[in-house]
Amino acid sequence: MRNLNDFIVFAHVVDHKGFAPAARALNVPKSTLSKRVAELEKTLGVRLINRTSRRFTVAEIGEDFYRHASAMLIEAEAAEAIVKGRLAEPSGTVRITASVPTAQMMLAGLLPPLAQAYPKMRVMLHATDRFVDVVQEGFDIAVRDHFAPLPDSGMVQRRVANDAILLVAAPAYLENRGHPREPSDLSRHDGLLASLASEGWTMRNDAGVVVRVRPMPRFLADESSVLLEAAVSGLGITALPRKICRAAIEAGSLVRVLADWEAGSVTTTLLMPHRRGQLPSVRAVVDFIVTHLPGE
Repeated sequence: MRNLNDFIVFAHVVDHKGFAPAARALNVPKSTLSKRVAELEKTLGVRLINRTSRRFTVAEIGEDFYRHASAMLIEAEAAEAIVKGRLAEPSGTVRITASVPTAQMMLAGLLPPLAQAYPKMRVMLHATDRFVDVVQEGFDIAVRDHFAPLPDSGMVQRRVANDAILLVAAPAYLENRGHPREPSDLSRHDGLLASLASEGWTMRNDAGVVVRVRPMPRFLADESSVLLEAAVSGLGITALPRKICRAAIEAGSLVRVLADWEAGSVTTTLLMPHRRGQLPSVRAVVDFIVTHLPGE
């Protein structure tokens, strides 16, 4: 029977990017870790780590083996969590990644109360607009806002919100240029668009009628908060998710255009590596987000 402890040792060595840092983290001799990994390689009949006195690299087959070994480690943590009663009081670190707008508009108001609700839990948020490999970079939860269905990535997907996209403009702009009465009127208005390649907006009303409209491109930005400010300044009409423009509408700095129509919707989905999603602390975060998300 294989020594499963060697699997865990290997996962720790890869996580810490070397035998020496892993030895310091685990408080065991470096020679012990090296011996256990060598024994594992001998048992498997393959070289998992390419190591010299100056370099430490994981072999391609070692990367594949690591994904399964680290999943086993997560399962072991989940089992230990149950024994220690962490189901009753979640603890440990939960790593979350989200885009900058999602972090600002949704998570900024949710995560501090979450941390207060679970004092033994440490929440880490990484806000970035770059591509994030959730599994390889060790995140527990990815919060994604998306217009089209997400591809099947092998991760657990939990849809938590669906927000309508509204057309909005500043009152001063509409007083100067007139209020559109029907979607076709938008072709004579200045549009604040997400990209030069945009062909406008697909509009749908309560009756299910769908029309394509294209305003005159006046201002282009691929960042929602910039489009929001441009609309507030009176540059033209833009399309924004309700959660982004709600405060400006309530303050009167923006008003809805063609209130009977919507320009699509944006869905918020939580993505979790399958086994990480079973950890009590991760489940607690997911349940908190679902329960405390502001209503549409």
